[in-house]
Amino acid sequence: MVPFSFADQEFRLGASRALFWAEENALLVADLHLEKASFFARHGQMLPPYDSRATLERLAGALRETGARRVFCLGDSFHDSDGVDRLEPHATGMLDALTRATDWVWITGNHDEDARAPGGTVVDELSVSAFSLRHIARKGAAGAEISGHFHPKLRVKVSGRSIARACAVASENRLILPAFGSLTGGMDAGDPAILGALQPARAIDAIVPAGSRLARFALWRAAA
Repeated sequence: MVPFSFADQEFRLGASRALFWAEENALLVADLHLEKASFFARHGQMLPPYDSRATLERLAGALRETGARRVFCLGDSFHDSDGVDRLEPHATGMLDALTRATDWVWITGNHDEDARAPGGTVVDELSVSAFSLRHIARKGAAGAEISGHFHPKLRVKVSGRSIARACAVASENRLILPAFGSLTGGMDAGDPAILGALQPARAIDAIVPAGSRLARFALWRAAA
């Protein structure tokens, strides 16, 4: 995981798309969208049925790597409110073990606001150490904020090839995390919906872990 400073706090962002918050010994993830494949299967679109297991395995790996004792899931943890009831036994066991081993908080999202919590605590949003943690960035909000919802992806051309990578998007004091789930799409990081959600701002950048360093790509700058 690559260290970086944000809003006077030290964080680490990993290729797994998890954010580690050193001061709180906490792991933050957004948009797991567990049981997305089974949701689509109900509607006749058959997808490989192990997306929840793959997502939870990566989450367990991030917890082992960081040693985090707290987990904040920033909404849309399940693809729909009935998703928890469709978890296969192996994924259910994994999730039960993870929520028992950590101080786990589910922040509700637009997909799972009525979902039954499988362990842990459920809140609509949360304030931790002067940071607001919520699912959707609140336009015009004051103070530091970390959110999810938009599934930002950065698209760049390298040697004539177009490459898309999940990324975080940051202004001076507000951060949108990439989607953590193994079966999630993405919105262009420079989309007006994302840039608008982070206003007011002086600068907005896409942030991508690249080996041992953090690459920043300018998305928007305020007029001089």
